[in-house]
Amino acid sequence: MYLVELWYFFIASLRASYFGVFLLSIFLLTEVITVPFISRYDFIFLAAVGFQICALLFRFESLKEFFVILLFHLLATVMELFKTNPAIGSWTYPDTHHAIFVLATVPLFTGFLYSAIGSYISRAFVFLKLSYERFPSYYHLWILAGLIYLNFFTHHFVYDIRYFLFAYVFVIFWRTKVHFQVYRAKHSMPFLVTVVLTSLFVWIAENIGTFTKIWLYPNQIEYWHLVSFEKMGSWFLLLILSFALVSIIYRDKLQHN
Repeated sequence: MYLVELWYFFIASLRASYFGVFLLSIFLLTEVITVPFISRYDFIFLAAVGFQICALLFRFESLKEFFVILLFHLLATVMELFKTNPAIGSWTYPDTHHAIFVLATVPLFTGFLYSAIGSYISRAFVFLKLSYERFPSYYHLWILAGLIYLNFFTHHFVYDIRYFLFAYVFVIFWRTKVHFQVYRAKHSMPFLVTVVLTSLFVWIAENIGTFTKIWLYPNQIEYWHLVSFEKMGSWFLLLILSFALVSIIYRDKLQHN
């Protein structure tokens, strides 16, 4: 029975992450095959747009979910424009000079990278039948989300408050549990554990992205190596922000004290 439950959990998680899996597949495909007559970044962008259109047409996603994904895309593009500015240089996209669908230093497909995370969280509510127990007051979530997004910009100029943010997350979420069901049995897990585990998977996906040279950090330009494990902290905070955005349409699943 345990193995059966584990198998169903794997399938449900795979279904929830279908957008992210699709993007990673395109990254790997374009690493080994040169698509003729179009730049790599433009191909990824058009493939992502086509995938999103199909998801709406075949009702894999609702209009509400699409609204949240669009919000992800807009917020992500603003952050990407800032982070890839030569004055900041947090990371770079090495082939933008060949692409058409580019805004300054940012290929337009990049917003879909963050949208894929939001899509996973949204789909997980459906495929894993998520509900939350002892969820903190909703205003705490949005104060935290606002501070996280702001700190992604301000830490370049003033004190980095990420350790305060980690403490804030722990204080308000340490009692929160996630309930899920993928087959017959109902399971639960501490919310913070789910965020850490998801951060790990996003970190793995990021290594695939940099290995295929979709984007590179400054210390990867001469030769590739694994992204620093410390980057998981950034993904951890980004997932909290992502959860806040997705909760707009799933607030009824959040049970307060």
